[in-house]
Amino acid sequence: MVARVVTVAFDGVEARRVDVEVQQVATPAGAFAIVGLPDKAVAESRERVRGAFAGIGLALPPKKVIANLAPADLPKEGSHFDLPIALALLASMGVIAPDALDGWAAVGELGLDGRIAAVGGTLPAAMAAGAMGLGLICPEANGPEAAWAGDVAILAPRSLIGLINHFRGTQVLRAPEPGPVTTGGVVPDLREVKGQESAKRALEIAAAGGHNLLFIGPPGSGKSMMAQRLPGLLPPLTPQELLETSMVWSVAGLIQRGALTRDRPFRSPHHSASMAALTGGGLRAKPGEASLAHNGVLFLDELPEYSAQALDSLRQPLETGEIMVARANAHVRYPARFQLVAAMNPCRCGLGGSGRGACGKAPRCQRDYQNRISGPMFDRIDLTVETPPVTAADMALPPPAEGTAEAAIRVATARAQQEERVRAAGFDPDKARDQAINARASGETLDRFATPDDAGRALLMRAGEAGGLTARGWTRTLRLARTIADLDGSTGVLRRHVAEALMYRRTTVGAQGDFDRQTAHRSETPAF
Repeated sequence: MVARVVTVAFDGVEARRVDVEVQQVATPAGAFAIVGLPDKAVAESRERVRGAFAGIGLALPPKKVIANLAPADLPKEGSHFDLPIALALLASMGVIAPDALDGWAAVGELGLDGRIAAVGGTLPAAMAAGAMGLGLICPEANGPEAAWAGDVAILAPRSLIGLINHFRGTQVLRAPEPGPVTTGGVVPDLREVKGQESAKRALEIAAAGGHNLLFIGPPGSGKSMMAQRLPGLLPPLTPQELLETSMVWSVAGLIQRGALTRDRPFRSPHHSASMAALTGGGLRAKPGEASLAHNGVLFLDELPEYSAQALDSLRQPLETGEIMVARANAHVRYPARFQLVAAMNPCRCGLGGSGRGACGKAPRCQRDYQNRISGPMFDRIDLTVETPPVTAADMALPPPAEGTAEAAIRVATARAQQEERVRAAGFDPDKARDQAINARASGETLDRFATPDDAGRALLMRAGEAGGLTARGWTRTLRLARTIADLDGSTGVLRRHVAEALMYRRTTVGAQGDFDRQTAHRSETPAF
């Protein structure tokens, strides 16, 4: 007799159906084979299943056991296949009725004493089970996480013996409750940052429109401090964003006891991180830092110290919002729509080419150091802000009158304007959601809402004709000007909004200034 149990294999954050089939054949006695393209962790399931059976007082049948994972050409990775293999074997042995497993999918890792250990990916597994019209059997520790899948029956046993007793009617397992949703964690306040008013303004603009931001300044000028305060300016995750982000974190095994958070992710990997650490990959193609920052912020401190390969691997996700991890036998797709915030020193010694302690090799040292970042990467950064050294006079000033709370209100108002504007335009819901943040606006949305007035267009044309803007830079300048106009409460994009946007664009590296920054200053000095 062949016993079957449904489980899943993960393809990025998607869970694909796998049927576990177990059959006993006559010879050779005591052998246990797992087929169906298993990896090392799946192949070792036979020993964990053997040990778990011994732990609860059961012996394997005196026949050869074959466990087939279908479809056979789909790679199977991970320890979550332990439980479905064990359940199919129990049904094959007659310990539980074969029809008891009808209507259920299962995931879980077995301990040698029969306990069921937590695994990653329970939330997408539960959602996939619901889409197939099935319930899900998962470890007790993953029960609160799986319960977030909605109207899906969940069984979350602590051990294999408890699950056997439930199916035999001697014990009843109650459905778990969803874990808590937390929000409003303690975040540093902008009031703690002395001076750097122009950088704070840029931080607020970046938060309002979801724009990429780069701080350049000497050590101790507050670059990291301001970046760490960005999450306090951002609105909480929407329900759909919460689900998307939680799916990625579930696959990575980072959800503890089913607790979800509406705070936007803030990931800050060390500059020694490899390309695989940033974009995902490795033996099991786990999500990288860029995907873990989905719908949140990826902060790269000491930007030029990252390897060129690692940095350039972020260029595609900055445009498309997703990462494709290409492997020899599979292509794994992860969402990665993050906001990039970076910080760097002006040169290797950190002090730049002016002021006390200036670098003696300037401007060559600055050009060489900043040229570690490719031009296409710079072109994807919307705001580049210089943070001068904080003086003793700045430190002696009282705390600023405005902090994170006041700036967050302006950011929330600007984002609400963006959402309402796109919603009123009558776009379909999927397009409206994608275009509801200025940093993502394109095509018709950009033409309708970000076209500047005649004076602003003329200023933008002069910057473009002088070679100061690429086609991508033109589009990103319009998006940035639209955000500045939203913060200004303006329905249209005016010349002053375009001028301020151009001031933040960086088109060259090293000691020479940018055309667009200089043009904006010359054209708009009286206005400021």
